[in-house]
Amino acid sequence: MHITGSPLQSHFGNRIRPEKHQIVTFGLGRFVPHALVHKSIPLIEIMHSLDHIRQSLNRATNRKDRALIGQFLTPTTIARFMASMFEPGPRHVRILDPGAGAGVLFSACVETLVSQKERPLSVTVVAYETDRTILPYLEETLKQSQFLCAANGIAFHGIIKPEDFVSAALTETQPSLFTIPGIRFTHTILNPPYKKINSQTMMSRRLYASGMEVANLYAAFVWLSMRLLEPTGQMVAITPRSFCNGPYFKKFRAEFFRMMRLKRVHLFESRKKVFGDDCVLQENIIYHAVRDLQALGPVTISASEGLDFDVARMRSVPHEQVILSTDQDKFIHLNIDDVAVNPSERIKCLTSSLEELGLSISTGRVVDFRAREHLRQDLEQESVPLIYPCHFLNGFIRWPVNSGKKPNAIAWTSRTSDLFVESGYYVLTKRFSSKEQPRRVMAAIYDPTRIDTPWVGFENHLNYFHKQGKGLSVDLAKGLALYLNSTIADQYFRLFSGHTQVNATDLRKMPYPSREQLIRLSPHIKETMPDQKTIDNIVEEECLNGK
Repeated sequence: MHITGSPLQSHFGNRIRPEKHQIVTFGLGRFVPHALVHKSIPLIEIMHSLDHIRQSLNRATNRKDRALIGQFLTPTTIARFMASMFEPGPRHVRILDPGAGAGVLFSACVETLVSQKERPLSVTVVAYETDRTILPYLEETLKQSQFLCAANGIAFHGIIKPEDFVSAALTETQPSLFTIPGIRFTHTILNPPYKKINSQTMMSRRLYASGMEVANLYAAFVWLSMRLLEPTGQMVAITPRSFCNGPYFKKFRAEFFRMMRLKRVHLFESRKKVFGDDCVLQENIIYHAVRDLQALGPVTISASEGLDFDVARMRSVPHEQVILSTDQDKFIHLNIDDVAVNPSERIKCLTSSLEELGLSISTGRVVDFRAREHLRQDLEQESVPLIYPCHFLNGFIRWPVNSGKKPNAIAWTSRTSDLFVESGYYVLTKRFSSKEQPRRVMAAIYDPTRIDTPWVGFENHLNYFHKQGKGLSVDLAKGLALYLNSTIADQYFRLFSGHTQVNATDLRKMPYPSREQLIRLSPHIKETMPDQKTIDNIVEEECLNGK
């Protein structure tokens, strides 16, 4: 495939200058020496467009097949932006691209290196890719990088490894008396696959045996890439933001900050404009980190709507505001706003935890697909109300809902009796929000005076606040629900939660008003929750103004 308008042409037009350079080209799984680039070699036109290849591959392959292996190819605009994050490095550069695709990431990295005032003397690229349909494009991209280095007097070594990176890296990083330590890298640049790891697979068992407990393949790629960096080596990665919080990535975060110093993070304010043609709706971030634990300096946080990096907002934040020194879970707080409107600064005056309030939060016990035979469309004898997210209305639970989409009750049997809680005042939150909804945290009050039943079931798509498994006082429930529905609570939650799921673990990490402040909020709730502006004014006045 030959396309005009290659992104590499901007460096040297359509031709490579006819000079002699010692170079090394690539072979699959081996280094292959190449002859000198001589004046007599015909002038070479670069016709290869990586973005066109990405789009062509996306059209030629099934989206479900790409999602099955977690493959989402990087647009060249993002690749160049990622490469620009690297700081000037050593004279001999070794680049790892562990999920190379068509090679856009290492290609952008080479572009950046040759454009620097102090160019490296040599560049080595090691690219892993298992998709055989992409390998011809990857080979062509490696040739482009070879020619570009040759044109700028830089020795080049390139190798493509058509094998699984995780398996290879586990072998490479596992200490053994019978293996010789392999290459360590000065740079790694990666857009790893996004895919959950089946805990029953050999990969999962090998990762666990190596001390890596990760729920998603992208975290395994990042973890292993860190291990393959040499001291002071640099990493730039684009991944989902989900590792920034939650229990599933706790050990990953601990290891990341044990080995790496975070230097920069870039946020995207639109989910649709990053991998739009792949329909990736996860919130992604780009981050630059160095394998160096000297004095922890400030972290640069930037944000753009989409790929408009030239107009990105940017601010420098002390490291201790990104990772709170008191937080054993090492949640990553990413805020682009100024201190005056910074939720983490404004909410500092709220010092109570759920534990100090004597409250707990749990996930609804009823998993409907496991209890399908016990579900009832309407309340019958020997059944209890079953509450779903669809029962939320104006800050309270409205039950029943006769739309026919969800059942309103569940049978009381010996197999279901432990799924229910005693009727009382509970505060419920939805565990999932859609990408279109302006709020992540959405709370409603379960009012026992509106639903006449001694027991109730909460479906698994809900979290519920309780006191030792039972209901709250009416005043505490109303005050808590009003606070959770405030803009400041939602903004703070978003600082460390980068996905649409609202986990009980994350809500436990939130700071809360004191019991007295929550009770002062309660009279402001009548038959329905106030509108958003009123809620925010009430919380501002009662909780954030030093009262």
